[in-house]
Amino acid sequence: MPHGTNSATTAPAAPATSGVKEQRVTKQRLAVSAALDELDDFVSTQELYRLLQNKGISVSLATAYRILQSLADDGLIDVLRNGEGEAVYRRCAVTGHHHHLLCRNCGKAVEVEAPAVETWAARTAAEHGFTEVAHTVEIFGLCPECTAKKAAGKL
Repeated sequence: MPHGTNSATTAPAAPATSGVKEQRVTKQRLAVSAALDELDDFVSTQELYRLLQNKGISVSLATAYRILQSLADDGLIDVLRNGEGEAVYRRCAVTGHHHHLLCRNCGKAVEVEAPAVETWAARTAAEHGFTEVAHTVEIFGLCPECTAKKAAGKL
């Protein structure tokens, strides 16, 4: 596309009532979003970038980072740190605040709601005078399949 040509449109990234700012809807943003829709597991920016490249979709690594961060900031995807501390992303089936159980071996993720965690976090914050708090909880362990493999000596 010639320099200066704008193939992007502006559209809300989420319903207008959500308070989310409008984002430019570019081919790259649509490609990243579509790729996330096809994935079941969390994926790093590097992994997503390679997936897009293998499909012949031209998105720079820097653009992929920006788009993923924008989608996460808008609450359209989840971002968390894996066992190695790397940011990974996924479009989750559960909307609203939730937590994750993550397999240290295969990367399987399960979304969970944890009312006891919510109560504890609010109480702990209040006890220390904190307001407007937010939190994330990721619980790392072995999924049932990897636990069985380990018990059978195959892990």
